[in-house]
Amino acid sequence: MLPLASIERIARKAGAKRISSKAVKELEQCVEEIGLEMALEAAQAARHAKRKTILKHDIKLVAGKA
Repeated sequence: MLPLASIERIARKAGAKRISSKAVKELEQCVEEIGLEMALEAAQAARHAKRKTILKHDIKLVAGKA
């Protein structure tokens, strides 16, 4: 579980002036699900490269920023 204050900070950086507590919790769930999916893909990329360690490059690769 991610800290709700951090999630609220993300929403504020995106331009939200106000965000309800239910919206913060929903955003937290979405971010966690996306993060888990990315971590699984990054782990697969590391295994493909015959590594046990996920590197910054693996995360960028699955995020489409490589």
